[in-house]
Amino acid sequence: MCHGADGTGGERGPALVGREDSRVHSIEDIRNAIRNGFPAAGMPAFHLQPAQLEDLAAYVNALRSPAADDPAPGDSAAGERFFFGAGKCSECHTVGGRGGWIGPELSDLGRRRSVSEIESALKEPGRRVTPGFTEVNVRLRGGESISGLLKNESTFDLQVIGLDGRVHLLSRDEVSGLDRKSGSLMPAVSGDSPEYPNLLAYLSRLTRGTIRAFGATQPELPGAVTFAQIADPKPGDWPTYHGVLTGNRHSALNQINTSNAGNLAARWSFAIGGSRRLENTPIVVDGVMYVTAVNEAHALDARTGREIWQFSRPRSKGLSGDAAGGINRGVAILGDRVFMVTDNAHLLALHRLSGSLLWEVEMADSRQNYGSTSAPLVVKDLVISGTSGGDEGIRGFVAAYKASSGERVWRFWAAPAPGEPLAETWKGKAIEHPCAAAWLTGTYDSETNLLFWTTGNPCPDYNGDERAGDNLYSDSVVALEPETGKLRWYFQYTPHDLHDWDSTQTAMVVFQGEPRKLLLHANRNGYLYILDRTNGEFLRATRFVDKLTWAKGVDANGRPIPNPDAVPTPQGVKACPAVDGATNWFSNAYNPATGLFYLMALEKCNIYTKADAVWTPGESYYGGDTRNVPDERGQKFLRAIDLQTGKIAWQMPQTGEANSWGGVLSTAGGVVFFCEDSGGFAAVDAKTGKLLWRFQTSELWKASPMTYLAGGKQFVAVAAGSNVVAFALP
Repeated sequence: MCHGADGTGGERGPALVGREDSRVHSIEDIRNAIRNGFPAAGMPAFHLQPAQLEDLAAYVNALRSPAADDPAPGDSAAGERFFFGAGKCSECHTVGGRGGWIGPELSDLGRRRSVSEIESALKEPGRRVTPGFTEVNVRLRGGESISGLLKNESTFDLQVIGLDGRVHLLSRDEVSGLDRKSGSLMPAVSGDSPEYPNLLAYLSRLTRGTIRAFGATQPELPGAVTFAQIADPKPGDWPTYHGVLTGNRHSALNQINTSNAGNLAARWSFAIGGSRRLENTPIVVDGVMYVTAVNEAHALDARTGREIWQFSRPRSKGLSGDAAGGINRGVAILGDRVFMVTDNAHLLALHRLSGSLLWEVEMADSRQNYGSTSAPLVVKDLVISGTSGGDEGIRGFVAAYKASSGERVWRFWAAPAPGEPLAETWKGKAIEHPCAAAWLTGTYDSETNLLFWTTGNPCPDYNGDERAGDNLYSDSVVALEPETGKLRWYFQYTPHDLHDWDSTQTAMVVFQGEPRKLLLHANRNGYLYILDRTNGEFLRATRFVDKLTWAKGVDANGRPIPNPDAVPTPQGVKACPAVDGATNWFSNAYNPATGLFYLMALEKCNIYTKADAVWTPGESYYGGDTRNVPDERGQKFLRAIDLQTGKIAWQMPQTGEANSWGGVLSTAGGVVFFCEDSGGFAAVDAKTGKLLWRFQTSELWKASPMTYLAGGKQFVAVAAGSNVVAFALP
């Protein structure tokens, strides 16, 4: 009587099923609850005979157990046919990537709900409407009205997705009335229907199951993102990892400028609970922001930070390296799909409006030390990604998949297998586990139709005895045809790397109006390279740190002249830069108005040691180690480099532990935003480096900033700790 006949709640007692906040988790918890009650909550103790206690506990446990543990009887295949056919269930609900978006995704329903809960939802769909799927009619002050699903609301705003698929992000000031419709859009299913037991049998067995990929089953909805919107973004959108496909974090927005940047203030913050230090760069399209943590994504109202939907799954077990560290750097978007990678090297497509999983593919076997950490890149109708594992003995690659279905179109290997061409650049046993991971997001140039992807260090990292030669294509940039993955040219920055200096820093396409088409690359090895991006011809390399001892210089072809005294030894040798690099994967920017290239530089050295290495699944494959130089502190600098001369135009020294990993953002307002080493977020004058504004987060930076327009106002956002924080003018 108290808890309802089916355990879903009554007048005097809460639901026994479907409660994530329940204090009862096991059958022993149920027995104790019956014996002892919860007097403070009004539930008395019940003194039953042992057999009665066991029967009641078993019944309650059955009510709350996932349906898949004891699915309903019936013909599940017939139920599936009814779901996708005459029942028209798939017009609203998605299962395994097939179906609509208006209703909740049901792919793992059998793991989330009990049989009794599923029955209740079928027979009385309006009794308990899933949050985010309440039907409303919104009346606007201008006289218009919107019918749709209320995804979220607060005292100040609401987020509604119209039944036509349009997203409406509204302030309460715009709303004159809100009518909440009782019940559900879903019609009830009669328990007397001959199809009912088969449908229940099918739904109770849904556990997501094996990975499957499907083509598009629905036409694209209003607001679907075209590749043209990514290649040439609308003012204020930030539709890809760097904002533009060229990799240059310079924005044309100028509402925030040198005259008013000092008035910036935090406008909203969104916390991703349970996350470590976030490394993602948000993307924003049409006022919707997408942010990530490991194995989870969130769509937000970019004006307010209010959540529209979320997708999440547990972290994978048994991983190694960066993948085990819980890193994810963001998403890509195309059409009605949002793309992200998982820690175990899977690539996912989520529905833009609901977060429902549309397809999933395994890029590589995580049991072989593969993982994935960075945002994919969309080029035309392909979504492109690499994998992590660059210190764990993987064989690195870049691969392209059809955005519609997840089908792999091509794969480019960043290192040869034994016996293949270029194997002669890997003399020894290390070729069997070469690394050269392509783990950071690439860039694209529409003028040359070339995809640029940078690669990581060879393995073992510090011991080159079993990999004599240049170790191609490690520590390189490769220029690929995006449609086929065919190599057009490559340039190797650090042949036979012995210091773990991945070259995965951004290969930036720049437009200066000069006769040559340039590609910039600030490398971890301490040199800023300028290449001709049409053919890879070396033009210039300039050192951007003072502490650089590993090379004596760079020859006319761009090949470094190694210093033999900086090669790792068993006893250890001092070499510069440090293993963290003179810079690293965090963002750089180039402002064509100032002619300056902005980057975060680290002045630091390490002691490098060499050791024997044997590759083992689940373990790192370093072949040595590094340690700090006694009594020497590193220091971070924000530096502006004149591209015409290669000289440092100005710099800002920073005070801190020299272990932060935040990048820079340049804007047409003449402002450079950067993540300062002590945890501050700051803005300086792009021409002079004069400090304009600062905000202390007291966080260790692991992300880079971006900027966007929402509601006609310019925001600057950055991930700090487990929060995404957005700043704007009053």
